[in-house]
Amino acid sequence: MSHPHPELTAPGPLAKNGLRVVALGGLGEIGRNMAVVEYAGKLLIIDCGVLFPEDEHPGVDLILPDFDYLEGRWDDIVAIVLTHGHEDHIGAVPFLLRRKPDIPLVGSQLTLALIEAKLKEHKITPYTLGVREGDREHLAPFDCEFVAVNHSIPDALAVFVRTPAGTLLHTGDFKMDQVPLDKRITDLRAFARLGEEGVDLFLTDSTNAEMPGFTTAERNIAPAIERVFHHSERRIIVACFSSHVHRVQQVLDAAEESGRKVAMVGRSMIRNMGIAADLGYLRVPDGVLVDLGRLAQLPDDEQVLICTGSQGEPMAALSRMANRDHKIEVGEGDTVLMLSSLIPGNENAVYRVINGLTRLGAKVVHKGNALVHVSGHASAGELLYCYNIVRPKNVMPVHGEWRHLVANGDLAIATGVPEDNVILAEDGVVVDLVDGKASIVGAVDVGYIYVDGSSVGGTTEGLLKDRRILRDEGFVTIIVVRDPSTGKVAAGPEIQTRGFAEDAAVFDKVRPRLEAALEEARANGTTDSHQLQQVIRRTVGSFVGSKLRRRPMIIPIVIDA
Repeated sequence: MSHPHPELTAPGPLAKNGLRVVALGGLGEIGRNMAVVEYAGKLLIIDCGVLFPEDEHPGVDLILPDFDYLEGRWDDIVAIVLTHGHEDHIGAVPFLLRRKPDIPLVGSQLTLALIEAKLKEHKITPYTLGVREGDREHLAPFDCEFVAVNHSIPDALAVFVRTPAGTLLHTGDFKMDQVPLDKRITDLRAFARLGEEGVDLFLTDSTNAEMPGFTTAERNIAPAIERVFHHSERRIIVACFSSHVHRVQQVLDAAEESGRKVAMVGRSMIRNMGIAADLGYLRVPDGVLVDLGRLAQLPDDEQVLICTGSQGEPMAALSRMANRDHKIEVGEGDTVLMLSSLIPGNENAVYRVINGLTRLGAKVVHKGNALVHVSGHASAGELLYCYNIVRPKNVMPVHGEWRHLVANGDLAIATGVPEDNVILAEDGVVVDLVDGKASIVGAVDVGYIYVDGSSVGGTTEGLLKDRRILRDEGFVTIIVVRDPSTGKVAAGPEIQTRGFAEDAAVFDKVRPRLEAALEEARANGTTDSHQLQQVIRRTVGSFVGSKLRRRPMIIPIVIDA
């Protein structure tokens, strides 16, 4: 298998008869999916999503793909094709359209409705082109055909891109549920037809490549949901993704059958399910859905709430309920149904929420103790089927952490794809398809772009490092007042600490060292305040590291009297 190497340099010009693919996100991570396809000087973008921050990103709201690769080439972009409406595939579109608002968005009806609602909040009116499975659109010079795929959100599409340099099939996120709730299966007949035509480069979803067998069908979780509805004596609080239309449909159906009423909590949940219902993707039984005020007037055993927060997001409704920071108070006898799997990196946050809810007396039903969620991604058995049906010449696994990409590449090799034709790439690695052969030709610089409040791109790795130090190690401030005429210390050093378990008196031991170091610097002719700050930082840092085994942020302040 071909794979990136740390010494990769910037690529040369694309060959005249070549097709280039550069992933700006989604390789080596779960989220931030974005691929740029180039032919004849024109660019086609496939998906533009966000990555959600983890503990190592304190203060960060969202992480975007790095758009610097597109600088100077905005007029070359012919369209952004969106495979489906999940945030990790559409969430960064508003930030991209800030750069060039008239780039056309191409996607299915539900996908475009979700992104249009999001763009409305950003005061952007997009140019859109609605497509459905079987449609073929000429986005010059790219000829795109769209194929139905099954996922955990309705209306997902794969895209087949034809160019004179070769063909590319991008699955988006998909699985092969044979009895889906919306009866819309992954169109394997279309995959086979495209395979007969010839797929030169196959970009495949890798998220579940390590999982053997086949992903469980959505309808198989219905019995677990129904059991909760039949046995719960008080309120039922359901947490799921605000875009998971299928799961909300199952909850509404169970509520109708058990004679309960449902209210939705949270702006994104209400917005997305309103869109899905208006477009016919969500069937709302008559009289089941009520507003929160009406629901509160009903007996507890007739109430169902649907909210966000299944991933432990701090500001989501469920997390705030667990922290007693929400107008809905969870209590003894309530049942909380968490209809989601754990996104890698969110485990601690989710278990904190589960523990908090349990402490309040609720019974929490989650994937760890009941079959209440199934994945939206193809497992190894389904991927093997796809490889055998499509018979691609070259394979580039996408959408997954490094272990997922490797596992997906191994599956391709097992079905007969030559090892040299399986491309394992990371974000920024440039892959060219020339004369039917895909190969790595270089790499471009791509990084994380952080959304931090109203700031986009202003937060740097250095700033995050400072935040992590402040969070984990605390800080020490040392104030020294000196006489500018003599250079001697006139007052201090005064030492203040935050985030230390030790008594402040422990720093009395460093004062003599600090005074001696400052006097030595004065005797050596050091008068620059910045240099004196460095002396203070080194002296205190050495003491704290050796005596307290800590590496806090040290803030020296030198003031002239």
